[in-house]
Amino acid sequence: MSRLLLSTCLAASFLLPAIAEAADRPKQLVIISFDGAHDNALWLKSREMAAKNGAHFTYFLSCTFLMNEAAKKAYQAPHQKRGKSNVGFAQSDDEIRERLGNIWHAHLEGHDISSHACGHFDGRLWSEADWSAEYATFHATLKNAWKSVGLQEPTGWQDLVDHGIKGFRAPYLSATAGSDMIAAEKKAGFTYDASLVTKGPAMPVEEDGIIRFGLPLIPEGPNEKPIIGMDYNLFVRHSKGEEDTADSAEFEDRAYAAFSQAFDRQYNGNRIPLQLGFHFVEMNGGAYWRALDRLVSDVCHRPDVACVSYSEAIPMIETRGKLVQTSGL
Repeated sequence: MSRLLLSTCLAASFLLPAIAEAADRPKQLVIISFDGAHDNALWLKSREMAAKNGAHFTYFLSCTFLMNEAAKKAYQAPHQKRGKSNVGFAQSDDEIRERLGNIWHAHLEGHDISSHACGHFDGRLWSEADWSAEYATFHATLKNAWKSVGLQEPTGWQDLVDHGIKGFRAPYLSATAGSDMIAAEKKAGFTYDASLVTKGPAMPVEEDGIIRFGLPLIPEGPNEKPIIGMDYNLFVRHSKGEEDTADSAEFEDRAYAAFSQAFDRQYNGNRIPLQLGFHFVEMNGGAYWRALDRLVSDVCHRPDVACVSYSEAIPMIETRGKLVQTSGL
């Protein structure tokens, strides 16, 4: 064998394991979610962003944004006064009609419609019965949403409400300690929960039949100080929770750097799903939505990346054999 041929064969033999390893690697999952899901302009903006980049998102809906004046007066969250909500209510029936159209079309486009309960109250001390009551209000509100504003509901809406809403995220990421919230989630028909916070990107765990996801702490800023991968947390860090449009471009760049570096660590490493959370509020002049748009535009088109909803992510994770059972965290 000639020296050139021998060198070529040796080089190929070293490359083959690397090629095989690359082919066997799972896709990098990116799971983007939005809490509140109310502002109709941002419904359109997020749906357009997803369509442009081949992405599916998860929308955690607060049901008070489907309540008209009559429903507002009747709503009572656990341990709260009647008619109270920390995030307000819909301002008009026309606003609800437009929102229902956005929710339904997002569902048809393959996005997850999930629950953020109703009035955005801190439920860390709630009992199983408290959670069950709030879940029941969410369900009843969606069941009657079209009729309440004088619209004919689309065929399939009742099936979505009864069987298609599989996920929940607790307001303020404030989950009840112990089993009460999980027990109530099971009774309500949820299959996954996204209320946890993890030290970094982490695989979900199964707790008493509920698959539990957590938003990760990711390094951010000049000192790479960890922060929850969510726009509101960045807003508080960057401007102490006060709107600062003058420095919007700087905040966008910092957020994008944090998001992209967190992505790169997983993409070039163990490919643990990267979860990032947002709200239907454009804080600091839209800095964090622009950073999100840059991220999904950069990564979602790659053949070995999948920007998916939580529901889509679950079977993809299960095929990796990485979903473990636990009695708690």
